[in-house]
Amino acid sequence: MPGFELFGSKERQQVQDVLDSGVLMRYGFDGMRNGHWKAKEFEVVLSQKMQVKYTHLVSSGTAALTVALASAGIGAGDEVIMPTFTFVASFESILALGAVPILVNVDDTLTLDPKAVENAITKRTKVIMPVHMCGSMANLGALKSICEKHDLLLLEDACQAIGGSYHGKPLGSIGDLGCFSFDYVKTITCGEGGAVITNNGAFYENAHKYSDHGHDHIGNDRGAEKHPFLGYNFRISELNAAVGLAQIGRLDEFISIQKRNYSILRDALSQIPEVVFRRVPDGGEENYSFLNFFLPSEELARKAQKALGEAGVDGCFYWYDNNWHYYRKWEHLTTPKSLGKLPQEVLDSFQDYSKVDFSASDHWVGRNISCLIKLGWTEEEVHARAKKMVEAIKKVI
Repeated sequence: MPGFELFGSKERQQVQDVLDSGVLMRYGFDGMRNGHWKAKEFEVVLSQKMQVKYTHLVSSGTAALTVALASAGIGAGDEVIMPTFTFVASFESILALGAVPILVNVDDTLTLDPKAVENAITKRTKVIMPVHMCGSMANLGALKSICEKHDLLLLEDACQAIGGSYHGKPLGSIGDLGCFSFDYVKTITCGEGGAVITNNGAFYENAHKYSDHGHDHIGNDRGAEKHPFLGYNFRISELNAAVGLAQIGRLDEFISIQKRNYSILRDALSQIPEVVFRRVPDGGEENYSFLNFFLPSEELARKAQKALGEAGVDGCFYWYDNNWHYYRKWEHLTTPKSLGKLPQEVLDSFQDYSKVDFSASDHWVGRNISCLIKLGWTEEEVHARAKKMVEAIKKVI
């Protein structure tokens, strides 16, 4: 990852088709298109790839999460369980609908701990939202069982994990709804874009209407379409969809390259006894976009991450101190700070972050180093990188 590393003739041709037609919008202008409907084509291919009935493209991964929640009727006061380790879009999408994010601990998968999820459920809980961070999944079997037990929805945030699988099924396709991001640094990219996938026809109908101001998309006269309910503008453009259409056709190629590079690095680090790798749930296969491992202590993890940088090994992240991906730096949520007033119903339901215990998350994330796997590396470059990583970590330990 990311897909922009390997832009080529396929992406250029798809974009050129759109520019030649002059139609940059995904809806309408039928006579000008020369038969090109890039968003629709992308949706068909993605549905096939993800083994689902329905796909709807939107403007971003954040939009995908928001639309997915809205399509399932999530709104004021509803609680959505999410992990402490994710991107801020997870709670942004929840708050945008007047719902309440409930943060719970992660375990050694770096995703939702099922036991913590079970303990966080209240009468207001409506959704469990695992986030498949850095390309690997939560224990979806356990989470599905919890959802069935409590009659909850399972929404997979697979924004960082396209191409991964769980018991042979593509990530994103296992829950009631799944979401992807196609921003500039994802495994496949549109520049900006996202998608909602589902096998639920009602959710799909809600999603494509809600993301386009409530348009019902019936007939071929956009101005005559009806609006069955309120919506917003989360549309993707044809230009963005064109890039994604080319890239989705290359997904298997990208995953294969990532797996090769990941495996070389992991094999090298395996010779260090103190290095323990992130647990992938039984039956799961990550998409190999990041190599995640733990060191024996937070102190050693900090030293190792610094040593890797000094050795010229870029792209190794220490998420524990990250402003955007871990709860410790989310002051704008925990305070909370908002340009407009948040609904009182939301404020009344917020967790008391001065008292909530996230030490279990700290135990894992504080000892974790996460290394980006690039598509553009040659095999020789990966072996050289592996040697540098081993030497740097051994010096610290």
